[in-house]
Amino acid sequence: MAKIRYQFNTKSLSYERVKMSLKDRMLQLFSFLGTGLVFAALGVLVAYNTIDSPREKALEREVDQLRFEYDILNQRLSTMSTVLGDLQDRDDDIYRVVFEAEPIPDEVRMAGFGGVNRYKKYRSLENSELVSETMKKADVLSKQLVVQSKSYDELYEMIKKKTAMLSAIPAIQPVNNKDLKRMASGFGYRTDPIYKTTKFHAGMDFSAPVGTEIYATGDGTVVRADADASGYGNHVRIQHGYGYLTLYGHMSRIKVRRGQKVKRGDVIGYVGNTGKSVGPHLHYEVHKNDKPINPVNFYYNDLSPEDYARMIELSGTENQAFD
Repeated sequence: MAKIRYQFNTKSLSYERVKMSLKDRMLQLFSFLGTGLVFAALGVLVAYNTIDSPREKALEREVDQLRFEYDILNQRLSTMSTVLGDLQDRDDDIYRVVFEAEPIPDEVRMAGFGGVNRYKKYRSLENSELVSETMKKADVLSKQLVVQSKSYDELYEMIKKKTAMLSAIPAIQPVNNKDLKRMASGFGYRTDPIYKTTKFHAGMDFSAPVGTEIYATGDGTVVRADADASGYGNHVRIQHGYGYLTLYGHMSRIKVRRGQKVKRGDVIGYVGNTGKSVGPHLHYEVHKNDKPINPVNFYYNDLSPEDYARMIELSGTENQAFD
């Protein structure tokens, strides 16, 4: 039953029944519905902005997880950068020092990261600073790894050249210790055995029985193997490269030929008494850049410290040369 409404009439001083037209009733209904819709909209708006939906909650968890993984990635990049820095220090301060190479300048290792801001495109992201910092670390690390990789390629080539050089430099005695009778004469001014005058002796004389094996003291190429040089008799000359040449004189027999490649320790001939010689021995010379140098400085590969000290003592004794 519809609710009956009354209104007080001030003129008649009595309550009179209120009669509402259809239009009034419709306006009242629409007013009520409009107010309800407004409050409903406000309620939805408040709920939308204050209460997360399941999807939003899932997205928030995903964002938190990605932020956590970015932090871990940054930590790993920092660790890798520290390790790479240690490799760079070893490269500059140890490896390149050993191979007598200049260290890589910092501007080369860090080239390409100045000037234009290459991370501008990340500014629109919600976590732009985190993303930009991570990308910057990754770019710097990538560049440094490329430079370090090239450096190691260079070091590898240096090692190969250094290995070849170390193999070429004369580093052993040309006659085995067990075959030596004595070291007849050293490098320096000695008495000529024939003319009895003091003259410069450009090598070392090793007294040994005829037929004793003579060894190449370093890798190289035979440039002479003949008896055509005055005073040396049957002799061999080996070009080692890097400015080094060795000469082996007074052989009884030559075992190599001109142009032949030899390795350190190869037998190239046998001790003899040919040429200007007063007894079976090997005359041995070392030349660097066409100048004779003391061979005693090149026996470090096969002499003990005691033997080496004894060799230096004997080579310094002023006596008569054998040639």
